[in-house]
Amino acid sequence: MPQTTYLELSEDSGSAHKFYEVTVDGAQMQVRYGRIGDAGQTQTKTYADEAKAKADAAKKIGEKVRKGYAPAVPGQRAPRSVTRRVIVSQRSTAKTAPVLWKYRSGAPAFGIFIDDDVCMVGNEKGTITVLQHDATVQRQFQLPDGVKCIVADDAWIYAGCDDGNVYDLSGKVPRLAYAIAPDIDIYWLDIHDGILGVSDAKGGVCTIDHEDEFLWRRQGRGAAGWMVRCDAEAVHHGHGRGVTSYDWRTGDELWHQPTTGAVLFGWQESDAVYAGMSSNSVLQFFKDGRAGVTYRCDDTIFSCATAPDGRYVFAGDYRSSVYCFAADGTRLWKLGTGCGSAYSMQYHDEKLYIVTTDGSLACIDASEAAVRSAEQGVVPEFVDVKAPAAMTSVAPSTTVEVAHDPADGVVVECVQEGSRLRIRVVSAGYHSDWQVQFPKGIREPGARYVVPSIRESARGGFYRAYGDIRKLV
Repeated sequence: MPQTTYLELSEDSGSAHKFYEVTVDGAQMQVRYGRIGDAGQTQTKTYADEAKAKADAAKKIGEKVRKGYAPAVPGQRAPRSVTRRVIVSQRSTAKTAPVLWKYRSGAPAFGIFIDDDVCMVGNEKGTITVLQHDATVQRQFQLPDGVKCIVADDAWIYAGCDDGNVYDLSGKVPRLAYAIAPDIDIYWLDIHDGILGVSDAKGGVCTIDHEDEFLWRRQGRGAAGWMVRCDAEAVHHGHGRGVTSYDWRTGDELWHQPTTGAVLFGWQESDAVYAGMSSNSVLQFFKDGRAGVTYRCDDTIFSCATAPDGRYVFAGDYRSSVYCFAADGTRLWKLGTGCGSAYSMQYHDEKLYIVTTDGSLACIDASEAAVRSAEQGVVPEFVDVKAPAAMTSVAPSTTVEVAHDPADGVVVECVQEGSRLRIRVVSAGYHSDWQVQFPKGIREPGARYVVPSIRESARGGFYRAYGDIRKLV
């Protein structure tokens, strides 16, 4: 007869909201774990006999109890609240934009990331697709829940997920990087130098450090914080009553600018933030708190972006139109997407990339010549790319490849400090007392790992592991 032990850990003031279940059936032991309310991940192991299976199960349960887990009844504790943005998209009456290609992801899409090498889209089903700039599909990740956003932080790429976790996509498989407190209904995320900023449904805002611990948490000036943008000095929060900037270290308010209408999206450049507004506009605010240019649109704005240094400002409205403005506020053009309203967007190399309500990642030629032709009704025949049917998606994993020799890598060690598992560098030439930002799900007390690179954070005081991690045995 199978014997099952079910434990939960839920901290009112912290990020933990997870379960751990061990089932022994004869000589087989199954472990299931994850966020409360989710199906979780499952691992199965077979032993020589039932006694050995029970002994290992007891050991694992004891380890969890010492970390604060307690017996519970499945289903009694509520899962985290999740709000997904919904736009009742209208068809644009403007002429169609010069779309070069569209990739159909299969569900409404929020997450987007574009750089010189790849284009990425993450949708409501948790699927992240990586494409080349010619729309060739390279690979896919499969996260446990809908993708909120995809953000870059120096060399790292992270995806925020509706399950409350933030996953590092920089290696071969997604690794758990941050676990956000279960009472936070996440609206938006951003990361700068390992510091995570989170805005939520109630207008709250917080920062979480590289070890997944709150730096500060506070209630903002308004509800529904659809904008959070982080930089080296501040966290910029857009909400129902305006834009407020906070010191990233302390949470002290630096400045506040009230707005007419609610902030529904945010973008930033080095010297300014841009707020997409329910009041049919994009507002510019300099990072010292001064109000800048107003970019006037015809309908409610749900996304915005800029060319480098704000040379052009782009906006997407709920009627499936996209706009382009000069830096001084002059409207240069308005065109229809042909594939729904833009939930998010990014400009790169004279192209505007949007992810939309119908699940498309679309590449729009934003060059002057292409736009002028589109305004005359002349657009290219776009390439329609559908999601691959047979591609194997890579899911988050706690499995680690092994290495018998550190070779040219850097060796780090997992050490127990109270209830926390910390990572320290063992290799010579590094601060041995500094913590290392390192995936949560693969830490084992006493284990050593080899990583290709250890990089000091820009702010100093801790390191960040980069590249595919192997366990040293």
